[in-house]
Amino acid sequence: MKTKKTKREKRIERMIAKVEAIIESARALEAHYAEVLDRVHPAYQKSARNLIHYRALRRHDLRKLQKQLGYLGLSRLGKAEGHVMANLLMTRSILQRFIKSKKLKIKKADLTFKQSPKLLRANTKALLGYRSKGRRVRIMVTLPSEAAEDGALVHGLLASGMNSVRINCAHDGPAAWQKMIGHVQAAREKVRKNCKICMDLGGPKIRTGSMAPGPQVAHFRPERDVLGRVAQPALVWLGPPASCPRAEADACLPVPEDWIARTRKGDVVWFEDTRGKRRVLRIAEEEEQGRWAQCRKTSYVMTGTMLFLGEDSGGMPVGALPPLEQRITLKPGDVLILHKDPRPGEPAAYNDDGTLVKPAHISVTAPQIFDRVRPGDRVLFDDGKIGGVIANVASGELFVEITYARAGSARLRADKGINFPDSDLQIRGLTQKDKRDLAFVAAHADVVNMSFVNTSQDVEDLQAEIARHDAAGRLGIILKIETRQGFDNLTEILLTAMQTYPLGVMIARGDLAIECGWENMARIQEEILSLCEAAHVPDIWATQVLENLAKKGLPSRAEITDAATAQRAECVMLNKGPHIRSAIRMLDTILKSTEAYQEKKAPMLPALETP
Repeated sequence: MKTKKTKREKRIERMIAKVEAIIESARALEAHYAEVLDRVHPAYQKSARNLIHYRALRRHDLRKLQKQLGYLGLSRLGKAEGHVMANLLMTRSILQRFIKSKKLKIKKADLTFKQSPKLLRANTKALLGYRSKGRRVRIMVTLPSEAAEDGALVHGLLASGMNSVRINCAHDGPAAWQKMIGHVQAAREKVRKNCKICMDLGGPKIRTGSMAPGPQVAHFRPERDVLGRVAQPALVWLGPPASCPRAEADACLPVPEDWIARTRKGDVVWFEDTRGKRRVLRIAEEEEQGRWAQCRKTSYVMTGTMLFLGEDSGGMPVGALPPLEQRITLKPGDVLILHKDPRPGEPAAYNDDGTLVKPAHISVTAPQIFDRVRPGDRVLFDDGKIGGVIANVASGELFVEITYARAGSARLRADKGINFPDSDLQIRGLTQKDKRDLAFVAAHADVVNMSFVNTSQDVEDLQAEIARHDAAGRLGIILKIETRQGFDNLTEILLTAMQTYPLGVMIARGDLAIECGWENMARIQEEILSLCEAAHVPDIWATQVLENLAKKGLPSRAEITDAATAQRAECVMLNKGPHIRSAIRMLDTILKSTEAYQEKKAPMLPALETP
């Protein structure tokens, strides 16, 4: 006689049926990707299947099942990324045991719970090198241009806790890169630490073009205290153009050597600035190539301004000053013209009564986008500081109506990023410059970082170029995900990239936030972390980590929380700044202290310290 099933048994049977449906869909999807799996590198075979299982798992709405599992005190599948099938099989067996009296039997998965973290650790080590003592998460640091000439700077970064360097091929050139790498190699030997060299291909970043040169004017002013009194005079260098110590001087005024030879400490040099105001420079120090002078009043000097020594009536004209960098000031309601023509950009022109005579205009470095945009598409400039909408598309020109500017008015410079989040631009990942740079990268670096990866075809193009340089198998790859399209295609991108070993993913949160919307960024970075963990591919947490600390010397509270959240990645990237060593040490401390509380996605519970 059959025993009538209880409500609890019926509920558990429905739960078992749901789990079995997920298992079957995972196996079906694995079969669908059979040909793709055949091409995956041997080291990634189990990982690629697990990634597919995870995608199958996430096709289901698991929320009701998760709550029911939680009520039974079981795992809620919320941390199953790294070992999906093992988790599903274990969950099914435990549920079956609730309603069956026979001994619990668990079918062993191809990838076990213990194997999953071991795979991720091995893949991370292969790509990013050894970890630091007491810290699982690596630290990557972007080298500034100064690192080409300053070996002590690189040594200091490595000694502070850096694990790998990033050299950005969008800046400097092969000669400077070679010097940077030489300094890294010397520092590795001196500090006796491994340090991977990662080189970043610039990619098809859309930027503003050049600006027309501004006026040749030097502006300098003294520092004043809160009462307006001069606390520190402006420091002005007088000497031949090549002698100017720009890092120390508030301004450099080029004058001939024979005129300089006539000056002595304590002499007074006077001039009328561009506003017709009489100003005085007092010679404070004599050097072989020039003179240091002090000025106690704000001054504007232009090329040709006459300098007079004492009551010398002859005077000496100031030589050619570098032109000021022009900027375009934009506010809501303004119109900015973007054009294919590479002619230099100019600010808006107004007549004497303030009437607009000519709108501001600037070129775009990717002329192919003009055929891919439509009226109504949004345009964002300089990491979202300025926003607008395309009002009209003309022949070779886009008329952009400005709708947003940070603080009500913002300035747009040359070489600033432009994003078209609503437009299907179909821009490929490798540029001709990238292909030229890759020859150097393949010969000197451990890892190549590919920017703006949007499709699996972009990855195939990179793999083909790497093979052409005979670097397959020894050059690791980091894929930078920085567009909505790249995020949407991430599973296929990963499966294609997993033909190469080792592999990593960089979450380029700045461009991602602009492309996908700031309100979506928390969810998107969460999804990328999960997909990478499912593939056992190390991820790099990037963009503005401890940026205030690196640039200004003091972190914000939000930055500290963000740095602690980065514990869930395998590596954190810091950008350059005058206080970068402090940022490395701070990040090192944060990561070490939070490691006891977080293991990837899983919270850990050490003994609670007494407050």
